[in-house]
Amino acid sequence: MPRTLWFVAGAGAGVYAMARARRLAESLTADGLRDRIGAVALGARIMAEEVRAGAVEREVELRERYGVPEPGYRALESGPVPEPTSREDQD
Repeated sequence: MPRTLWFVAGAGAGVYAMARARRLAESLTADGLRDRIGAVALGARIMAEEVRAGAVEREVELRERYGVPEPGYRALESGPVPEPTSREDQD
């Protein structure tokens, strides 16, 4: 029984090692490297989008908390509104 157990364990380890070696060899080919680089680029793009979305969300929260208007929004200034002048009044 122990010899059979060790034989099965050795065969399983050999099959596992062969599968890992084949995956490593495939990943080092031109197509494999291209796929890995593409995956890294995609991951970086997704992370950048998530960071941008989080920054926008946080900015909105801070603007609401401190009452700061959106950029490009022109708040009305307090005080009297000056009367428009015409050319006839200046003569």
